[in-house]
Amino acid sequence: MTSILVTGGTGTLGTLVSARLRRDGHEVRVLSRHAHPYAVDLRDGTGLDAAVKGVDAIVHCATSPRGGDDRSAALLVEAARRAGVGHLVHISIVGVDRVPLGYYRVKRETERLIEQSDASGGPGWTVLRTTQFHELVLSLLSGASRLPVLPLPSGVRVQPVDAGEVADRLAELALGPPAGRVADMGGPQIRPLTDLARGYLRATGRRRRIVPVRLAGKAYAGFRAGGHLTPERAVGRVTFEEFLARRKD
Repeated sequence: MTSILVTGGTGTLGTLVSARLRRDGHEVRVLSRHAHPYAVDLRDGTGLDAAVKGVDAIVHCATSPRGGDDRSAALLVEAARRAGVGHLVHISIVGVDRVPLGYYRVKRETERLIEQSDASGGPGWTVLRTTQFHELVLSLLSGASRLPVLPLPSGVRVQPVDAGEVADRLAELALGPPAGRVADMGGPQIRPLTDLARGYLRATGRRRRIVPVRLAGKAYAGFRAGGHLTPERAVGRVTFEEFLARRKD
C-alpha cells in the first residue's frame, strides 16, 4: 500500500484523484484549508510538515486563480525535501508557455520551481499539462447565459477534457516513478466556443442569442491562435455533450 498526499483534495480534481487511489487500496491524505486532520493553508505552509511526513508521493492539485501558486509550490517542495518524499506529481495547463495570461505565467513559474526541486535534494517530479476541464466551460457558459443574450469571445476554440479521465492519469502517474514532463492530455474534440454554447443551450432548454465579442489584448490573441490547444494529444474520450448528459442522470 502506498501513502499519497493530495493537495486541493476537496476540489473537483482532487476529490476524484483521492477516490481513484482509495479504490485501489492506497492510503490517501487529503490536504485543503478545511480538511481535517490535514487542514493546511498552502499560502503560509502552517501544518505542512506534519501533512507530508511519511508519505511516498504527493499529487499537487491545489491552485488559486487569485495567484500565489508559485509560493505555495515553493513551500510544498521545501516541506517534501525535509520529509524525504520521493515523488511530486503536479497538474498544469496546456499553453502556460504560449498564452500571455497572468494566471498562466504563475503556473509556468510553478512548473519551474517543481522542475528544479530534485537538483536541491527535493523530490523527483512529474508534470502533466491538460486542456481545460468540461466544468470550466460549463461554468463560463452558465454564467454568461444569465444575461438576455449570451456574449462569448469570438474566434476562440476549446478542447475540454473530462476531469475523471485526468484523475485516472494522475493516479497512475503517482504510483509510478518520477517521469519529468509527460505528454500533454487534451479532450477528444477541438470546437468553437460558440458551438459548445449551442450544445449547452440545447441541453438546458435555454434560449439565448449567441453574440460573439472581439476582445483586445495579447492573452485573447493567444487563445485565438490556439496556444491552449493540443491537437496532437486529443486522447480524452468524453465529449462536452456526454459530460452534460451525465450531469442530468
